[in-house]
Amino acid sequence: MKESLRYLHNAREILKKAPREGHIYTDLKPVRESCATAYLAILEAIDEYLLSRGLTPKELPKSVDGYQKALRKFLAVHNGKLFREFDSLYHALHIAGYYRKDLRDAEALRYYFHAAQQFIEKITK
Repeated sequence: MKESLRYLHNAREILKKAPREGHIYTDLKPVRESCATAYLAILEAIDEYLLSRGLTPKELPKSVDGYQKALRKFLAVHNGKLFREFDSLYHALHIAGYYRKDLRDAEALRYYFHAAQQFIEKITK
């Protein structure tokens, strides 16, 4: 299994254990942890792609700006939608879900985890 998909699987497992009332998660610690892990899955997928394109591990991006530049350089030429998808997932999972603790709706999380999987599958095929 690709490392990025393993991360995403782990994120889903973390989220399964989070308590909720109806469709709202009541304990944000596991939600934050799962969002962070899902975002790391996306970064792992990008790293896998960049390594397959000849970059060395030392040349991999170190910041979100670096990832955005790499996506523009290596992927946007072929599919500009991927850059927008990454940006959307970054804001949802990393900023809203992990950093600001604003993502607690189960349906929204299900959507973003599905979108993360689609993104990973697109760039690692």
